Amino acid sequence: MKKITLTFLIFTAVFTLSLLNETYSQSKTGTTIGQFLKIEPSARLAAMGNAGSASSGEVISLFYNPASLGLLQRTDIQFTYNKWLADITYNYAAIGINFADIGTLALQVTSLNSGEISVRTVDLPEGTGEKYTVNDFSIGLGYGLMLTDRVSVGFQINYITENIWHSSLATFGLNFGVQYRLYEGGPTLGASVSNFGPAAKYDGRDLFFDYDINPRVYGDNNKLPSEFRTDSYSLPTIYRAGISFPFNFGDDYKFLIAADAIHPNDNFESINIGGEFTLLKLFSIRGGYRNLFLEDSEGGLVLGSGVNMNILQSYNIRFDYAWADYGRLNEVHRITVSMNL
Repeated sequence: MKKITLTFLIFTAVFTLSLLNETYSQSKTGTTIGQFLKIEPSARLAAMGNAGSASSGEVISLFYNPASLGLLQRTDIQFTYNKWLADITYNYAAIGINFADIGTLALQVTSLNSGEISVRTVDLPEGTGEKYTVNDFSIGLGYGLMLTDRVSVGFQINYITENIWHSSLATFGLNFGVQYRLYEGGPTLGASVSNFGPAAKYDGRDLFFDYDINPRVYGDNNKLPSEFRTDSYSLPTIYRAGISFPFNFGDDYKFLIAADAIHPNDNFESINIGGEFTLLKLFSIRGGYRNLFLEDSEGGLVLGSGVNMNILQSYNIRFDYAWADYGRLNEVHRITVSMNL
């Protein structure tokens, strides 16, 4: 137990030092691929400011920390519909199955679609009549287990693809983390790394073109087959460390507060905070603020609610909603439907 605790403290200490020591003269925004991997899927945790590294109890928590799978006691199925910015559609589905003493396995699928976009050129700024779409997709397999009655660990392997018209890229990413519960029903500490993997670059026939070495010379080959050279870019790796603290006022009233420190590789550091008040195990009201202290952030306030219903004493269905302010980009609405078997 002492070795496990020491491992967690070292992991957290290294993470904290990276937050304090690594500074950027620029934010590095827009320098990574797979930006859809940063969109938080959980309506519940989104309404709590996206402070989810120490959260558990639902399979979708693996997005923030795969170690949360170790605390999942039953089969949990969740689906999120998110009308993202600029009418972009984002869907997320996950299922987690607990196998007693073996641990919990989870399957996750993420999909983003831009809808049809007009092809525009310098000569035809109003459009050529052609349409193209942007499609992002990720499928992942996760596993988590309890090492002791207080410590859980987990990891998730993701296959990631991005398609823009006739060009695409593909790569793999790894998420891993640890959670440490101080005592039964008490605070939980969490630390995780998301989207750790190799760089990738775009390829496809949109990069092909005909080239004329010297357009002032007539009679030469003015249609040499050529291709644009693209660079490789890394995934949006995110380091999280946080705490969740429950306050139980009997069986009818519960209050949970959570906070995360966020360190992405393509932006400055920030803090996410949030809370949840649950009444009669049926209704929940949530609120929070994301990206505190982040330079040039758009919005930050998030609000939401949830309804929890038991059916035939064996099935549990939950509906969660989150509203998020994105400043000049307007607001975003998330809906998550969950079933616990």
